[in-house]
Amino acid sequence: MAPTKAANRFGRTAVDFGRPIRVMRLHDLRGGRLSLRLDTRATIVCLLLLTVTATIGILTLGSGEYTVPPGDVIRALLGDATTKVHMVVIEWRLPRVLLAVLCGAALGVSGAIFQSLTRNPLGSPDIIGFNTGANTGALAVIMLAHGGYYQVAAGAMAGGIATAAVVYLLAYRQGIQGFRLIIVGIGISALLASFNTWMTLKADLETAMAAAVWGAGSLNGLSWEQLGPVAVVLALLLPVVLFLASRMRMLEMGDDTARSLGVRVEPNRLALVVTGVALTALVTAAAGPISFIALAAPQLARRLVRSPGVSVLPSAVMGAALLVTSDWVAQRAFAPLQLPVGVVTVSIGGVYLIWLLLGEARRQ
Repeated sequence: MAPTKAANRFGRTAVDFGRPIRVMRLHDLRGGRLSLRLDTRATIVCLLLLTVTATIGILTLGSGEYTVPPGDVIRALLGDATTKVHMVVIEWRLPRVLLAVLCGAALGVSGAIFQSLTRNPLGSPDIIGFNTGANTGALAVIMLAHGGYYQVAAGAMAGGIATAAVVYLLAYRQGIQGFRLIIVGIGISALLASFNTWMTLKADLETAMAAAVWGAGSLNGLSWEQLGPVAVVLALLLPVVLFLASRMRMLEMGDDTARSLGVRVEPNRLALVVTGVALTALVTAAAGPISFIALAAPQLARRLVRSPGVSVLPSAVMGAALLVTSDWVAQRAFAPLQLPVGVVTVSIGGVYLIWLLLGEARRQ
């Protein structure tokens, strides 16, 4: 619905966006005025999802072989706990929960970018093949160079970016169309999956088992050492995405409309693709390929927010909530055995995909 203008009771011009919107006006450092538009429903949904994430996070911090009551967990987070509780909650378990939050947010934002660019709910990095490409890069480092964590992370990052470049070039025909990008991505993903299987079969048993565990996607064993780089890179990438978000909205309306609004289509699309791939590769480098969060989070957030398209911030918060919950289930479902979180997300994603396909069939 197009926004309409009307005068409010103060005589100022008000804009009707068709849904409750709050406009905050602030003064900047140079004495000028800034306006910030907040969607009321989106804000409430994000706050509720953050509450869910925090609640599940506290449960995760208190669960395990050494159980800590929620009150003691909160006291540990505030710095008022015994040495033993502080060690269990802060030093052992907190990095994993924070990594789940950051990785889930990164996957949610990456999924929102690609679903917006392709204008298709199936246009996520999982389906297009960027996860598989990152997996290929990591497997190559594990099996050929027997590299450590940071070498594997660099290999995953390089593999994801190289795969994105190949998919982008093969799909480019005087511009990029979403459907063509998805089809080319599915084809490249199938080829890389076959290559990954061949590499695993050729490796010795110990290396193949290590590669299989890593390829399932897991947060087991991650610590503050891995949290720092993920937080720094994410802090650099998220402002770029927020800066490009308005252009992303215009690209959803079609290339011709975006050009008529002054948007340079291909440079902005390429910048969004690179940023989205970097977010996916960042997660793959840290925890292995975690599937279906990028696929499900933007669409679930869109339905809760009831927005016409996917939004960046609700997708990020939904991704964080989904991955924190999945990791809690992975730790507690078959305790003391801990599943890779990728196994849980694949199960949830399979149910979501069936529900999505059934809904699409009913609409047709």
